[in-house]
Amino acid sequence: MYILLVSIVIGLFVAMLFVNLYFRAKVLKLYGVLVRNKVEFGAAHIFNRQKLEEEILPRYPQFRNEIEGFIRHMRYTIRMATVLILLITAFGAILMYFR
Repeated sequence: MYILLVSIVIGLFVAMLFVNLYFRAKVLKLYGVLVRNKVEFGAAHIFNRQKLEEEILPRYPQFRNEIEGFIRHMRYTIRMATVLILLITAFGAILMYFR
């Protein structure tokens, strides 16, 4: 049982590594396009769709796909990282209990 739990925790750490690589590949590519074209928006726009549509998308209509792709990938990465951190914490707590 102990070996299985350790294997699961190691697997989750590897998954965190892949989330990080996903972040670098997808998000930073789109981020580079947005920075080169001086498209500016804040974290509030990432988490508030209505604010994004009212303030940012009308200002940069030619970069709508890049902005939406960036935000979609950011949200997905944040969700995945949160789930993986919770799983690592839970399995770590179980490991501490069985040790």
